Order: sequence, then structure tokens, then C-alpha cells
Amino acid sequence: MATAKGNATRRRIIEAAAEEIRERGTDKTTLDDVCRRSNTGKGQLFYYFPEGREQLLLAVTEHEAARVFDDQEPYLSQLTSGSAWTAWRDLIVKQYRDQGLHCPLAVLIADVGRYSPDAQAVSAQLVTRWQHALQSGIEATQAAGEGDPDLDPKLTAAAIIAAIEGGVTVLLSTGSAEHLEAGLNFCLDRLLVKTRPRAVHSNQG
Repeated sequence: MATAKGNATRRRIIEAAAEEIRERGTDKTTLDDVCRRSNTGKGQLFYYFPEGREQLLLAVTEHEAARVFDDQEPYLSQLTSGSAWTAWRDLIVKQYRDQGLHCPLAVLIADVGRYSPDAQAVSAQLVTRWQHALQSGIEATQAAGEGDPDLDPKLTAAAIIAAIEGGVTVLLSTGSAEHLEAGLNFCLDRLLVKTRPRAVHSNQG
């Protein structure tokens, strides 16, 4: 049975591995690097990850996928209006601009998320869960009269995720969040219904 201390040690190993991968990449990160960074020995590492490197990389993938999702809360669960979408957009852009190469999504896109079929499955589950959350937000915004009713919620959610992942990919190669912000702005401009001024009817004449 896992103890609180054991869970903390396991988490420390996973976080150390994630930090090493962000800085050095999967191919250049060794188990010795992880042990050094987490202040653990090989015996401890193999106790929690008896299958070694592959099992640890899968745990890192799961950890980073959870971070991508959790870092968006509480905004992601409250996408019911134009102002809520704008707040969420601002959070996404700021987080990825600030985190840069060290953002969890970058690790998934550029590294561990495509390292093995199991890691790809974790990334696919993240995208599915993320798309469902965005789809629910789009549907709620449409129901509130603030979202374009002609848009397909599922396809629009997929486009938003594509804009984010594409923007982060450009961020990784250029250091600029400009494309990420532009992509999200384009999606939100298409999604949100612009408030039109009411016509003024004159009773004169």
C-alpha cells in the first residue's frame, strides 16, 4: 500500500524527469540525471518504476497531460460567455508565453507525447478530454445567445485546439507567442456573436 511519503517520492522523481526533459530533451535525459535532480538513488527509482525508462516516460506524459488541463482551471469549466472565453484566452497566451520551452504542452508536442504508442494514447486522451470541455463551453455560449449558432461545436473545439498546438509549435521554434495569440483571436472572433447597437426609431414626423 502506497504511503504519503512514497507518493511524494514518486512524484518528485516524475517532476525531476519532466524538468530534465524540458531542458535537455528525451533522448539526452538519463536515469542518472533524474536521480541526481530528484535526490534519489537508482534503487528508489526502480522501486517505483520497475520497468525502467519506458515506464517513467509514460508517467511523465500522464503528469504533463494533467498539467495542461489543470492549468486552465477554473476558466475551462466556466466557458459560458464572451467574457469567460476572453479570460480563458488571456490565461492561455500568458501561460505559454511565460513558460516558453518549459510549458507542459511543449513537452507533449515536441517530446514524450510521441515517444511510444502508450504515450501517444495519453496525449490522445488529453486532446479528447480538452475538446469535449471546449465543446461544452461552445454549446453553453450558444445557448446563452453569445455564440454563433451556425457553428458546429465539435469542429470549432477541434479548430481551437489546433490553433493552440500550432501556436505553441511556432513558439517553440521562434520564441514568439504572436501566432498563438493570433490563432486564438481568430477562433474567438468567429465564435462570439458581436453585439450590434439597437436601431433608434424616431417618432417624429
